[in-house]
Amino acid sequence: MRVSPILRRLGRQIARTRAPKRRIAAANCALLVAYPVAWAAPLAHAGLLPWFRGNEITILGGVRDLWTVDPALSLLVALFAMVIPFGKTAALAAIHLGALGTRALPVIDTIGKLSMADVFLIAVYIVVVKGVGLGSVVTGWGLWLFTACVLGQIWISHATKRHDWRRKTEEGETVTWD
Repeated sequence: MRVSPILRRLGRQIARTRAPKRRIAAANCALLVAYPVAWAAPLAHAGLLPWFRGNEITILGGVRDLWTVDPALSLLVALFAMVIPFGKTAALAAIHLGALGTRALPVIDTIGKLSMADVFLIAVYIVVVKGVGLGSVVTGWGLWLFTACVLGQIWISHATKRHDWRRKTEEGETVTWD
């Protein structure tokens, strides 16, 4: 099996870092895999809801169904539920690799706070549907996975700010990426 050069570099970089930094970088890389799984995982199981196809509600399915009704809202949901969280994860991975300076952390943190909005929206949908009494909604494992991804991302962002991510050369000089 052929491993991409980016994954190889990431593995070498994680192996060279100290234990706390290694755990932070490894957890961040795990999110790069977990987010796409959470997008396809069932957030809720619905019964008798006319505006969702089928009985499983997923982020990808919701974006697809919204596209037919309101493309602008579909793009907003895709931005806040998919692009921003994944982009934040990739940007933090770039900091962990040393390809992006730590000066980007305030910008990443500010933009990343928007990703929690979609968890709130999903909760509002469930409350509205249960309150109206149109059908039944039971949360699925994907909602828990997606929430864990978002909360994990908040922790990783906080932990990244606490550590010095500057690199040292073989001669012992500190190289800043800022």
